[in-house]
Amino acid sequence: MKSGTTQSETLQAANLVAGKCLATRVRLLNRTITGIYDDALRPLGMTSGQMTMLVVIARQRPVSPGRVASVLKMEKSTVSRNIDRMHSNGWVTVSPGETDRTQCVSLSAKGRRLFAKSLPLWETAQAQAESLLGKSGAKSICGVANNVWERLGHD
Repeated sequence: MKSGTTQSETLQAANLVAGKCLATRVRLLNRTITGIYDDALRPLGMTSGQMTMLVVIARQRPVSPGRVASVLKMEKSTVSRNIDRMHSNGWVTVSPGETDRTQCVSLSAKGRRLFAKSLPLWETAQAQAESLLGKSGAKSICGVANNVWERLGHD
């Protein structure tokens, strides 16, 4: 089907995408759920994205910014910007890596305390997100994400 040449064909194509597009739905879910976590973590001056990065750093310590980007499927520049902010806030320490061009990132004592403070806020956000999605919806999202994660070869 050659779509988009007439107004009717454009509307038909738009309805097809609006009704079936996985990317659209994932982005809508992402913005909605991320907003819940961002609102919860805001009193600590932290975003949900930064918390996710802190989780990776805590689990893989020390870790290169490139590895953080790879694990989270994020742009390296976004990771670098956030690591710079977290370092300025004293949440992480940055040390030389194996080569002159690499760095390693670890949680600082302040970062570990912040992470501990964030847990009750995260739990509240988690409960709100689960309530919005419903238990079966939350379980489905975790199942799909875990399957994708395994297929990509991550632990």
